[in-house]
Amino acid sequence: MTHRISALISAFGVLVGLLLLVLAVREYRDGASALWIGAGAAILLGATYALVRDVRRLRSGPASWA
Repeated sequence: MTHRISALISAFGVLVGLLLLVLAVREYRDGASALWIGAGAAILLGATYALVRDVRRLRSGPASWA
């Protein structure tokens, strides 16, 4: 059960990371620093990695839950 909750939290993290990246691109177009795009991309990449890790853990089955 905890693995499902972890995967759900990671999915929300990817959505938040994607929203942050979209907002960073908008701010960059309005004249903000390009570092915002880099930070948004890094956060999205980290959240996507966490989601992939959690989904793999879910798909591996109950044998590896110990």
